[in-house]
Amino acid sequence: MTDPTPSPGRPAGRLRSILDRIPFRALLLFTLLIGGIVGLGAFTFVYAEGASYLSNDPGACVNCHIMQDVFDRWNHGTHKAVAVCNDCHTPHTPAAKWMVKGLNGVNHSTRFTLGNFPEPIRITDRNRTVAADNCIYCHGNLAGEISHLTSEDPTDCLHCHAGVGHGR
Repeated sequence: MTDPTPSPGRPAGRLRSILDRIPFRALLLFTLLIGGIVGLGAFTFVYAEGASYLSNDPGACVNCHIMQDVFDRWNHGTHKAVAVCNDCHTPHTPAAKWMVKGLNGVNHSTRFTLGNFPEPIRITDRNRTVAADNCIYCHGNLAGEISHLTSEDPTDCLHCHAGVGHGR
């Protein structure tokens, strides 16, 4: 009769039977691979000051050198007194804000790591829509009569005011 108590240091039950069938070298290789991915990801997050992107600090946007010119224009523009980057470039509801920040974070880090981005940097259609929606969010009362928000073809604020937040 066998003892049903698992020996110390060994997984019990179903997991134990699965692990017993995997060769030690394969298990070691898998563990090293996962450890390497997690370690490299953690190093990159710390090196790239990833936590700063979770804040509203405009300085986080210039962690990447390509954004310096855009930041400088915002810093000398009219919106600096009333808005930071997130006010114009992320939605104002928490879930949508974090979804956009997450998608942009993955896209930005991938493109900048691989050097696959246009210079000068250009806003994507999705992010342009977010910025245009935020124009209405802040200026809707002022521009409500001219924006035709309820029409099939509402006025696009960014058609004439594309660079307003960046001092152009």
